[in-house]
Amino acid sequence: MMEIRNNIPTIETIFDQYRKTLGADYNAYKNHVYRVINFCEALSPTNAQDNEKIVIAGCFHDMGIWTNNTFDYLSPSSELAKNYLIKNGKAEWFTEIDLMIHYHHKITAYRNKKHPLVEIFRKADWIDVTKGKRAFGLSEKEIKVILDRFPNKEFHKKLIKLTKAEFRKKPFRALPMMKW
Repeated sequence: MMEIRNNIPTIETIFDQYRKTLGADYNAYKNHVYRVINFCEALSPTNAQDNEKIVIAGCFHDMGIWTNNTFDYLSPSSELAKNYLIKNGKAEWFTEIDLMIHYHHKITAYRNKKHPLVEIFRKADWIDVTKGKRAFGLSEKEIKVILDRFPNKEFHKKLIKLTKAEFRKKPFRALPMMKW
């Protein structure tokens, strides 16, 4: 059985800084991040450094929704990650984390083998967003354990609400985060 990580210090530290910004969505987004991180680890166990990269990408991958009040959030989210990495002496990780953020909604596989974490992260986010409909080889039981451990807290409803609002504003460019 896989080990579920439910208290990751980096997540707790980063999220404490954004508690006010996230407001009512704090727990919903934090649980989404924990689900994605645990799906990553279930898909492909990695070393400690790669785990930390995934955690940092996880914390920031959607954060621009709240910090910049936009659904075109990939660049703002990436900028937040970059600032965090510079501040914490890990600027050399930026390229890979930037790719994880920018391609986490890519519909097709990310095929650059130089950055394998990008594809792992993409799959994990898709597993969560689809509530396991896209499983990428994980069993229903593995997915259910993670989904049950970190309740949705209406995260998916928030995404649907944001998507509908964006469609009303920009019907021909409503999902700027999606990539082929």
